[in-house]
Amino acid sequence: MKGDRVEIVIDAGGSPRTYEIIATRAGRRVEVATGRGVVEVSEVTRSGTAVRTARFMSSRILALVEHPADES
Repeated sequence: MKGDRVEIVIDAGGSPRTYEIIATRAGRRVEVATGRGVVEVSEVTRSGTAVRTARFMSSRILALVEHPADES
């Protein structure tokens, strides 16, 4: 849903870095998948095609926060 976003905070060797993946258009959503030491965050269309993808090593992730879109 437009407005969904996921914040990822990673340890970048001294200082944490923050990344955001945001569903930018109507009908798109943000999905999080984990497996084999990798966390993958993708912006996905209605048909399931990934528009944008970010991959992070799970050992480096300090926080992963999902923010659902406001329904107002």
